[in-house]
This record gives sequence, structure tokens and C-alpha cells, in this order.
Amino acid sequence: MSEPGDSRRNSMELIGTRAGTAMPIEMRQALHLKGLIPSSIENFSKQELRAYGQLMSKSTNLEKYEFLAGVRSLNANLFFLLVLNHFKDIAPLIYTPTVGEACLNYSHIYPFLYPYKTSVGLFITLEDADNMDMVIENHRRLMPDPIDPEITVITDGSRILGLGDLGVNGMGIPIGKLQLYVAAAGLNPGRTLPIMLDFGTNSERYLNDPLYLGTRESRPDDET
Repeated sequence: MSEPGDSRRNSMELIGTRAGTAMPIEMRQALHLKGLIPSSIENFSKQELRAYGQLMSKSTNLEKYEFLAGVRSLNANLFFLLVLNHFKDIAPLIYTPTVGEACLNYSHIYPFLYPYKTSVGLFITLEDADNMDMVIENHRRLMPDPIDPEITVITDGSRILGLGDLGVNGMGIPIGKLQLYVAAAGLNPGRTLPIMLDFGTNSERYLNDPLYLGTRESRPDDET
């Protein structure tokens, strides 16, 4: 049973995650959004033009990475339109070389990369090994349609782009790879799944970082 206010929250979520300012008047009226968003009804070309202008206004590649992550969190259709139409400019921002810098800082910027998403993939610890059914079910509950992924990219963060053991901060790698696969191969982004095996890190830098988001212990040996 829906809780009071669920329909309003879902309506507001639609503003960003589906059509945004391209939402037609009929949908705005049906969702009781009239007067709550700007009156202009745009096409996706205008949305793309605005987003690309904002992207190019950022002064560093890391800022551009953060902006693009926010766009994907807000409106996946717009994000992949940008990637497809500006692939030469954007591919180095969502993957190498920029993803390396993003991974080094991942625990510090993670909450601001995906403000409109509950999860961007699976973060699996050793403690989850006996509860994988629950973890997978939790993921399925978040999907608009309970469909299984067609492709996953898995990392344990131990060897990332020659940067060493990044632990959970290496999650940027499977996310970035899958974004490129979607753009280049036409995969359904809803059927991709980044997976982080968060089994700890041997990096003293991250073990001593108060903002580190991963398992705060050394990696187990190969026999564990």
C-alpha cells in the first residue's frame, strides 16, 4: 500500500528522471505539476544544448565528471544523448583518464555524484556472502522493472589503472566502463550492473581516511 505523499514524491521524481522540462502539458496536468515547474515545454535538443553548455563551463575535468554523474542521476536519457552526440569530448571524462582522479577522491565526492539515486550498483562485503539473495532482491526492488542485467562489470578495487589498491573507491571503473558500453554498443542502461567486491583495502591512506566509505580493514589473504 502506498504511503501518503508517495504519489507527490513520484510526480516530482518524474520531473527530473524522465522528461524534465520536456514533459508535455497533459502529463503535467495528470501529475498535478502545473505551476510547479517552468511553463516552457522544451525538446531534448534544447535540454542537450543547455547541459553541454554547463558541462563546458566547468574548469576542471573532475568538475565535469561530477556534473555528468549528476546529469545521469537526474535524467539518464539526457546523459546518454550527451555521450552519443559528444562522444569524443565526453568519453575521456566518464572513463580514462578522468575516472582515475575520480576514483582517488571517490569517498569524498560520492554523495554528490548521484543525489537522485539510491544506488548505482552493488557493494558486496564478505559479510554479505551468506545473504546474496537478499542483496540481489534489494537491487531488483529499486529497478523500475524487475529485469535481470545483461552485463556486469566487477572489481575489488585492488588494481585500478596503475593507481594501486583503491578499495571501494574503485567503483568508478565498472560504472565508467558500462557507460561506454551503453554508448558504443547500444546496450540498455537499465540492464547493466556495476559490482564492487568491498573486501577491504591494504592502502593505509584509505584506512586512515575518516571519510573512506568502504570496509575499514585490510584485505583477507587468498585462503580466506
